[in-house]
Amino acid sequence: MKLILLSIGIALFSTSCSSTSRLVTSTLAAAGGAALGHSLSDGNPLVTAASAGGGFLLGEAINHAQDGKAKKSYTEGYDKGRSDAVKQQYWLLVDQQKKAAGHGFEEEVSLYQFPLPAQTPDGALFPPGSTRTLRIEK
Repeated sequence: MKLILLSIGIALFSTSCSSTSRLVTSTLAAAGGAALGHSLSDGNPLVTAASAGGGFLLGEAINHAQDGKAKKSYTEGYDKGRSDAVKQQYWLLVDQQKKAAGHGFEEEVSLYQFPLPAQTPDGALFPPGSTRTLRIEK
């Protein structure tokens, strides 16, 4: 019965909001260390207390690693966002300068269709009625 209540309590405690994950990690690591020390030392209270302290330190080390990873991810995302903003600003300025210079975005292009001869001077043959398109940019 005690084991069932303890399991339910741990499940409810560990599924609460994410801000308690640090507390849960440290508590479970300390409890696990104490249980391991108690079972290996045949109930010696000094070893049990030392094992609980070691488990707590292990939990804090895990928490520190998780915090460092979260900070690194945040910094990388922030830098990526700044980089994207700078690129976006650059292209906005380039587009504004193109408009001011009168170049615009659409280039003026003329397409001309002209018929090809049946045979070129070097002997190449074209099917009758063949045409080519000449593109001239202004």
